[in-house]
Parts: sequence; C-alpha cells; structure tokens
Amino acid sequence: MTDTVQEAMEALGLRLREIRRYAGVSGRELATFLGQHESKISRIEHGKAKPSSDDIRAYCRHCNADKELPELLATLHAVDTAYMEWRRVLGGGIKRAQQQVMKNEASAEFIRNYEPQIIPGLLQTAEYAEAKLRSVIEFYHLPDDLDSGVLKRMERQQILYKRGYRFHFLISEKALYSTVGNDIVMIGQLDRLLSIIGMPRVGFGIIPLDAEVILSIENFMMFDNRMIKVEGHTAEITITQPREIALYGRAFDVLAGQSVTGEAARNLIRRALEIR
Repeated sequence: MTDTVQEAMEALGLRLREIRRYAGVSGRELATFLGQHESKISRIEHGKAKPSSDDIRAYCRHCNADKELPELLATLHAVDTAYMEWRRVLGGGIKRAQQQVMKNEASAEFIRNYEPQIIPGLLQTAEYAEAKLRSVIEFYHLPDDLDSGVLKRMERQQILYKRGYRFHFLISEKALYSTVGNDIVMIGQLDRLLSIIGMPRVGFGIIPLDAEVILSIENFMMFDNRMIKVEGHTAEITITQPREIALYGRAFDVLAGQSVTGEAARNLIRRALEIR
C-alpha cells in the first residue's frame, strides 16, 4: 500500500475520531452500538483498518453527524479507488479497462510513461498487444474479450496523432529483448519503434542495459502533474499526493537523463532486430 493510501486512511480515521469525541461518545459505546469489538474502533480511527460504508453511516447516526456523511463517504470512495485489485479493474473485461485508460489519457495534455519490461501500450502493434493481452486474460482468469480488447488498445493510439497532446516514453533496453508472442511479433514491434522516433510531440528514449542502476522502480504512467498510475502484480495504484507525484517526476527525469534517443536509440533497436 502506498503512502497516499495509508495517509488517506489515517486522515479518515482521525476525522471519525474527532466526530466521536465531539459527540461525547466513547469508543466502547460506539463499539457496542456497532456490534463490534472496541479494538476495531481503535484500528479504524488510527488508520489501521478501513471502515465500511455501513460503519461510517453508523458513526454519523450515533454521533449526530449526518451532515458529515456525504463527505466521509466520498473520502472512503477515494481510498477504495486509490488501490484497485486487478480482479476489480479487469473484472469487466479487457475492453472496459482500456476504455478507462482512454479517459485518463484524453484528460491529460502531457503523458509520461516508463516501462522497464515491455513496450508501452500506446506504442504496441496489434500483434504484440494481442499476445500481451492474451497472457493477461489467461493469468488472471478473465472473461475472454481479446479481440475487442485489442481493438480498443489500437483505438487508444489515435491520441498520438492529435494536436494538444505531448508524450514522453522511456523503456529499458531489456524490453527490446523480452519476447512477447514470438520472433515474428517482435520483429514487427521493433520496426514499429523505429517509426516512432522523430514523431511530432512524441519523445522516445531507451535506457541501455549497461546504464548505472540509480533507481529501481516499477512501471508507471504520469498524467500531467496530477495523477500517476502504477501497475503492481496484484493491483493498480492511483497516486494523487503532490509529494509522491513530485518524486515520480524526479525519477522520470533521472531515467530520461540516462536514456539514449534519436539515432543512438535506433542503433539499439537495430541490434535487437539482428538476433531475431
């Protein structure tokens, strides 16, 4: 769990504790009213346990704080959406998940994307996307909407050609050698990367394998300076805390400083093509 989620839970717990104390209700009294152990109240109020919407409604009802209910429920929703398990994000299928990503992309003017293992979705060929999404469907036991999911991912890429948007993609050289699909798929994907270099409003850099490891960081996508999406193994994490966003921005700048661009990047791609 990121600092953003933990801090939000602690802030919510603190607000609930203030409401309870202002009403002159003890933790034991509230626990009895909720039919819970007193320790559960303590964990909620110290950010160690996440309250349910029913818990919050009971807090407000028993502490005569019904006016606080809408704001508290909105805060709880923000905590819920900051850490979304993949079973929830992908439960409606790949196409639906791609539609949500499209909304995030459309709402940003400057998108930065770092991928240490694979090619970013906005730069993938249809064949590469198909192979990657198929593995996701199989691993997470998702509804099989592969064809519509691939089509939606390809539709996402239209944003690369629209004015008013800027992009900066960074990948590790390792991504050039990590096989997705087979050699034929990879050859097509690497050729696609060669065509990306030099596109208007699109920055593209490759961090060489022999670059110093200054940072060890997971893949992430930045939408302006207001939101970051991080893809963990079990969940998608949304970061909106300015302090954390600033750290990711610094990390991206450090990685960009290690990357090669232009002809040097083309040479790395051509070298990877030679072994296919």
